[in-house]
Amino acid sequence: MMQRPALNTELVLEAPERVPDGGGGFAITWTVVGTIWADMRSVSARERVTGVRESSRVTHRIIMRSASANSPRRPTSDCRFRQGDRIFAIRGIAQADQRNAYLTCWTEEGPFA
Repeated sequence: MMQRPALNTELVLEAPERVPDGGGGFAITWTVVGTIWADMRSVSARERVTGVRESSRVTHRIIMRSASANSPRRPTSDCRFRQGDRIFAIRGIAQADQRNAYLTCWTEEGPFA
């Protein structure tokens, strides 16, 4: 049986929205879906040098209360979480427990999200 997660981190769930750019294309804007409380843990970090720039990638495991499959509050892999200026792109989602009370979201932190 899974230990009950400490849902002590407030995150904003955002979904992408395609908006016409006036030139025949579109731009992506982010719409707030809602605020969730989560158990967020860093999983890994890596540093790399690209050209003359150094960059880092940090991944996190975010556990949140589950939402039904058709609920807009259920994250999908094209959504992201935000905490102030920090952005967490969702890379994968899975059921966290046998009762389906929680979801686990694997995320990558960074401005690219």
